[in-house]
Amino acid sequence: MSCANDIADCVTRTLDQYFRDLDGEKPAAVYDMMMRTVERPMLEFVLRQANGNQTVAAQILGINRNTLRRKLSDHQLL
Repeated sequence: MSCANDIADCVTRTLDQYFRDLDGEKPAAVYDMMMRTVERPMLEFVLRQANGNQTVAAQILGINRNTLRRKLSDHQLL
């Protein structure tokens, strides 16, 4: 199994548990919840891998440095 499959399986298991824990309540804003939950630790991890270099981190993530800075600001990581 590839690493990407492991991550996808983890997300699937987490979502499955989330929906089970709702106990009849209606889910709301699941996309935003998941993106914010996953994005922050990913940004923190990649920044550590890049030794804090935002240009390198943006390259690793495959995004523009300005996009990275916006995301870091959104997550209060600047």
